[in-house]
Amino acid sequence: MAAVMVAAGKDGGCFINAHILGIFRRHHKPRRLSRAPSPMLASFDATTISARGLTRRFGAHTAVENVDLELKRGEVLGFLGPNGAGKTTTMQMLTGNLAPSEGEVSICGIDLLAHPVSAKEKIGYLPETPPLYRELNVDEFLELAVRLHRVPTAQRREAVARAKQRCGLTDVGRKLIGSLSKGYQQRVGIAQAIAHEPDVLILDEPTVGLDPNQIREIRALVRELGGSRSVILSTHILSEVEAICDRVQIMHHGRVVYSDSIAALKALQSGRTVVCGLERPPAEAELAALPGVIAVERVGDRLFRLQLASDGEPSAQLVARAAERNWGLFQLAPAQTSLEDVFVNLTK
Repeated sequence: MAAVMVAAGKDGGCFINAHILGIFRRHHKPRRLSRAPSPMLASFDATTISARGLTRRFGAHTAVENVDLELKRGEVLGFLGPNGAGKTTTMQMLTGNLAPSEGEVSICGIDLLAHPVSAKEKIGYLPETPPLYRELNVDEFLELAVRLHRVPTAQRREAVARAKQRCGLTDVGRKLIGSLSKGYQQRVGIAQAIAHEPDVLILDEPTVGLDPNQIREIRALVRELGGSRSVILSTHILSEVEAICDRVQIMHHGRVVYSDSIAALKALQSGRTVVCGLERPPAEAELAALPGVIAVERVGDRLFRLQLASDGEPSAQLVARAAERNWGLFQLAPAQTSLEDVFVNLTK
């Protein structure tokens, strides 16, 4: 990528300072890179990302093991997992920034390992730490980004303007990136990821450092982009996933522990937890002793959440016991399961 950056500066109007340019020239020699045989036909494939058996080892430690992932055009995937689960490592492999120890990745039908240049042209990536040059202003940096992504010269100005408008950067184009707030720097990072209109957009914690209004704007932007592209959104804000995503994939200890729609994720736990209300409740231990009940949690003065075994159905016994012992049963209903509840159960 740096080699392309050097070439971009030779056509006049180079805005990388001499020190940076010298580093690139010393360490990055231009080389011929293979290209996919027919990327234009591949770009119309409904499946934009296909990964099979992705594994990454660091010495004796396996950070990611046998991960499969498939995403179609128009889908937004929430990529979840606790810290250290392997999410960032997986995203680095999907974007070609880290070679897998095993497995394969294709982007719009193009093999990422065999034809990295053609595949990466279709990817927009915002890593956890945005790749910004603080000594450039916003316009210069985005111009550099579209050059690196080989946007035709006649289309560059429009591409930069469109990215700035989408990310709320129109009024700060001449400001140095280093002088911007963390929230605005995050916006610049998102703008560089979308400036070349990629088919696949991979965002690692895109709303970190943004205020509530900015978060709402970025969520709307992600939904808009997901209409015609594929988006992978990694975040720890579970409400964000519920608001934006069509599907969710959860990783734990380097493995995928769940991959399906959000509705199916909630249904996974529905029916296994009930809330009961008792006017004259007994001790929690007596409720826990009912057949099919594996845990009891008091959630109010007279309300209890009962976690049920997968093959348990204690409702009849509970109704009968409540009538027999005059507990005053006034509520018995399935508990509303949140994404947070399911996430905790799958990763604890």
